[in-house]
Amino acid sequence: MINENPIGLFDSGIGGTSIWKEVHALMPYENTIYLADSKNAPYGLKSKDEIIALSCKNTEFLLENNCKIIVVACNTATTNAIKELRSKYDVPFIGIEPAIKPAALQSKTQKIGILATKGTLNSELFHKSVANHPDVTIIEQIGHGLVQLIENGDMNSAEMEELLKSYLNPMVEKNIDYLVLGCSHYPYLIPQIKKIIPPQIKIIDSGEAVAKQTQKILEQSHLLNLTNEKSSQIFYTNSEPEVLKTILGNCENVIYKNF
Repeated sequence: MINENPIGLFDSGIGGTSIWKEVHALMPYENTIYLADSKNAPYGLKSKDEIIALSCKNTEFLLENNCKIIVVACNTATTNAIKELRSKYDVPFIGIEPAIKPAALQSKTQKIGILATKGTLNSELFHKSVANHPDVTIIEQIGHGLVQLIENGDMNSAEMEELLKSYLNPMVEKNIDYLVLGCSHYPYLIPQIKKIIPPQIKIIDSGEAVAKQTQKILEQSHLLNLTNEKSSQIFYTNSEPEVLKTILGNCENVIYKNF
């Protein structure tokens, strides 16, 4: 495989761009291809079989575009499908899981909150992660409606504020000191979340850890792009790219395509 081949990333929409930003910041010379399957968002409401089928379809698209590694930039797809992806395709996969471990290890109150999709919270992989920390009380909350509002560009709407208050205030009342964001869409809500929860509650997402793991696997596989030339960033979407463009802002060398 050629080192200059792109890193592939996919998500059920625009949320995984929060992961892409961390990957691009850490490895600016790497070419990337991002697949936003917004038409099928959110994955969190679909069955395990549907999630696996969509993840395979996304993977095959990225492999057809010569991706050398694939970042499953979606908690729901990782927790439900990554085992099948790794057994089916001969390419390294990087998954994204809710950062329960660092929150559980650092919590002083022994109570952490997790905001995630139904698909992630119901997954076998999530339950295994929770079982590793029996001394910590984990308060789970499904983020009903959040992904749809983000996909529609309604992050600062009154509806979003009301939903977040209804999900977060009960966690605050139960004395959490860490809030784990278990969906790659949710980091875009951090400014709104900070207005609702007390400042002493720390917010954790997985973006930086995923980027570091991607770099580590590329190094181990001798697949890092060592050219130090300007990289290309291609974003494929099966819906209108306007929200995607707004979220990415003024990134250089970005190409938007429909699929």
